[in-house]
Amino acid sequence: MCGIMGCVGPASSDAANTVYKGLKKLEYRGYDSAGIAVTDGNAVNVVKKKGAVEKLLPSLAGLNGNIAIGHTRWATHGKPSDANAHPHRSGGVCIVHNGIIENYAELREELSSLGETFYSETDSEVVAVLFRRNYRGDLLRALAETVKLLKGSYALMVICAGEQKIAAAKYKSPLIIGYGDDGKNYCASDEPALADKCKIMTVLGDGCFALISADNVEIYDGGLRPVTAKKVPLTAVSAELSLNGCSHYMLKELREVPVSVKNTVSAFSGVESKLKEAFKNVSRVIITGCGTAYHAGLIGKRYLERFAGIPTEVQTAGEFRYTEPLINENTLVLAISQSGETADTVEAARLSLAKGAKVVAVTNSAYSELTRLATVTVPVAAGPEICVAATKSYTGQIAALYLIAATICDESVKTNILGNINCVPELCKQVIENININTLAHMCAKSRGVYFMGRDLDYAVAREASLKLKEVSYIPSEGYAAGELKHGTLALIDRKTVSVVLITDKELAEKSANAVEQVLARKGKAAVITCVKEVAENFEGRAEIVLLPKCDKFLAPFIASSAVQYLAYRTAVLRRKNPDKPRNLAKSVTVE
Repeated sequence: MCGIMGCVGPASSDAANTVYKGLKKLEYRGYDSAGIAVTDGNAVNVVKKKGAVEKLLPSLAGLNGNIAIGHTRWATHGKPSDANAHPHRSGGVCIVHNGIIENYAELREELSSLGETFYSETDSEVVAVLFRRNYRGDLLRALAETVKLLKGSYALMVICAGEQKIAAAKYKSPLIIGYGDDGKNYCASDEPALADKCKIMTVLGDGCFALISADNVEIYDGGLRPVTAKKVPLTAVSAELSLNGCSHYMLKELREVPVSVKNTVSAFSGVESKLKEAFKNVSRVIITGCGTAYHAGLIGKRYLERFAGIPTEVQTAGEFRYTEPLINENTLVLAISQSGETADTVEAARLSLAKGAKVVAVTNSAYSELTRLATVTVPVAAGPEICVAATKSYTGQIAALYLIAATICDESVKTNILGNINCVPELCKQVIENININTLAHMCAKSRGVYFMGRDLDYAVAREASLKLKEVSYIPSEGYAAGELKHGTLALIDRKTVSVVLITDKELAEKSANAVEQVLARKGKAAVITCVKEVAENFEGRAEIVLLPKCDKFLAPFIASSAVQYLAYRTAVLRRKNPDKPRNLAKSVTVE
């Protein structure tokens, strides 16, 4: 899981600096190490360093050339180090790779027996060696012969001494080609890298190749036959990548939650009729996703069953394929992924289609692999999300799921349900602007563990709250159904832990309040996040209270999630952790 970028410009252009700037915009895909390789058509020069992309800056002056490829890494094989950083070189060949070469060990053993030497612990270095051995003056053919030997996933870029082109190949890892307005052409993992450079791009298909020069882009299919590239608008906008005066992207993106919901609602009208058609004769829904997307799915299950009366289950995408799911033509699979490239979710969608199910994608990426597979795509119009921890995309996913359920429910209740969501942007704005979360954030920052609890929809939000706190503050945390507290979790409660109970449903308030009482009775520290006035009054002076605006219980996940995500942000800042770049994590996990 990495970010890659390439640039080919006219003879006098500074390709290294261009790629450096692009890599900075791809750091959400990984930041363990980074590197750039440059050529002017003669020698190839490489700089690579352990750490963030900015570590490369002092060395850029020595990288002269009009052709460059670069990489920002999230380690899969081999620890973060200078040696394991990309690009990898073999003679006059340099490659960058996003994905996993599953048969690298056997390839490496075979190549070693032939006298080849390896300098890293990575799976990717074998690609550079194979390419060098296959290269006989034809970049395209050498790359095609190389990838025939690979098992796994890859987005590859190759440069070679004596060549004025970048060769690229793609299989199950994202790769786009950008047509520059400045006499340059580009290749990258994702749109943000090209946001200020291109208006038009091509999304490379699985098994396809590209040859990129300063004045031309050639696309080939798996048989090396030229194909006409489909050109589409590049949707990322450079201005959206600024911090807008915020100290972190996470805070900026939390403040954009209201716009994310509003834009997702607006975008939904374009798919409503297709969605109704997809749900015809559907008797069962399976929702699948990973991490935050899975947590959105827990809320979506409740919406689909309550509004539309369709039996729904939720499965983590990483387990989906290995449970031998019972799927047929009357099953609809809702696949949720912020990037639309999450490997486990994409493979779950492929399996579902193969078994005859319909697949509805819920994604924030218009041209992703998941989008290309899906029967229907419901857009999450959250815009670019740079912070690794998902915030506004999660709220957008909840909005999309709410709209899906409302669209296919009985007409007699549909209008009221759809009308309710229009008040969500203002409610979320009130939470982000007015909530007093600092005392609770200090409690969490000083604790050795935080336990979030809730019932029904509050339980789903509790799961997300725990994940977010772990991601950005590194405090051990779990999310529980409130009724499960007495079945083991009470053993963890003491003065050094904090229990946060979410109570947004008045009908369940009394039951959920019991969990707070049980914590207090054992001298644990407790907090209550609630929009129920009576609950706040009951625990005033005994537990920390975070009061939310009053709203319909089915809208409560929007405001409660904003509150707990903001809590995670404030806690991380208090602990002097960078919430935008949590250790060991990356945003778009395109490997299994």
